[in-house]
Amino acid sequence: MLRQSSAILPIRASRAGLIEITDSMREFVANSGIQEGLLTIFCRHTSASLMFQENAAPAARRDIERFFERIAPEDAGYEHDDEGPDDMPAHLRSALTATELSIPVQDGRPVLGTWQGIFLFEHRRNPPEREIALHLVGE
Repeated sequence: MLRQSSAILPIRASRAGLIEITDSMREFVANSGIQEGLLTIFCRHTSASLMFQENAAPAARRDIERFFERIAPEDAGYEHDDEGPDDMPAHLRSALTATELSIPVQDGRPVLGTWQGIFLFEHRRNPPEREIALHLVGE
């Protein structure tokens, strides 16, 4: 029988950058009791995003963070700066990444590659609390 489960995961990052949330996703799936299905993760913000990424080598994450700082720098003379100099760069970085991810679930676990993790990509220097909507459909 097809079932579904949903939740809102609040996250308060202490800094800008990639914040791993893989364990929270695994816990949500395990608590749902659903063994086979599809997990959708949605970031409810325009200045943060989601990403599958390398979760074993911290240098890979640092390189990604530096890359996004270079392609959407704070000092580029943006018109939109309502919430400070990191406002528009945060929107640009979010536009270049994903706000929704879908992950297959098999045997009661998200199906991820050996070195794959799920990350909130926080684009603000002084981040507010974020909400990640989770929805799992399956049996």
